[in-house]
Amino acid sequence: MKKDRAPDKDELRVEYKRSDFPEGLVRGKYAKRMRESSNVVVLKPEVAQVFPNEDAVNTALLSLIELAQKTTRLTRRSTGSPKKRASR
Repeated sequence: MKKDRAPDKDELRVEYKRSDFPEGLVRGKYAKRMRESSNVVVLKPEVAQVFPNEDAVNTALLSLIELAQKTTRLTRRSTGSPKKRASR
């Protein structure tokens, strides 16, 4: 028994008509929107080995954020006059 030939990628299914798509057929029409709204992050294998699940990753990142916020401080602006060096 012969196999059916593979369907041509550029052909529409019989139940669709080109008139059903007034703007035309566009490949990847929603790809940018999906990429922007996606919250999937792919970890490097070395990082993934350290964390057993998503809760461990979230806990580590939240504690890192908390630590960064505690240790970051505003620096004072320079008054414009340089400090004199102590003579040796």
